[in-house]
Amino acid sequence: MKKNIHPKYFEDAKIICSCGKVWHIPSTVKEMKVEICANCHPFFTGEEKLVDTRGQLEKFKKRLEKMKKNEKRRDKKVS
Repeated sequence: MKKNIHPKYFEDAKIICSCGKVWHIPSTVKEMKVEICANCHPFFTGEEKLVDTRGQLEKFKKRLEKMKKNEKRRDKKVS
C-alpha cells in the first residue's frame, strides 16, 4: 500500500455555525464554518430565513417579479 496518501484525521474537529452553535466531531478538516445548522434552519425553527450567497437572492427576486408581471399581462390578454 502507498504511504502518506491519506489526509490527517482530527478526532476533535470544530464545526461553527453562524448562529453560534459549536460541534466537536471527528473530521479531516480541523475547523469548519457553516451558515445554517439544524439549530437555526427554517425547517426546524419555523421561521423564514433567507441566506444570500453572492447576490443570488436579488437575482431570484428579480426573476420572481418578472414572472408575476408576465402572469398579469397574460391574465389581461385572456380576459
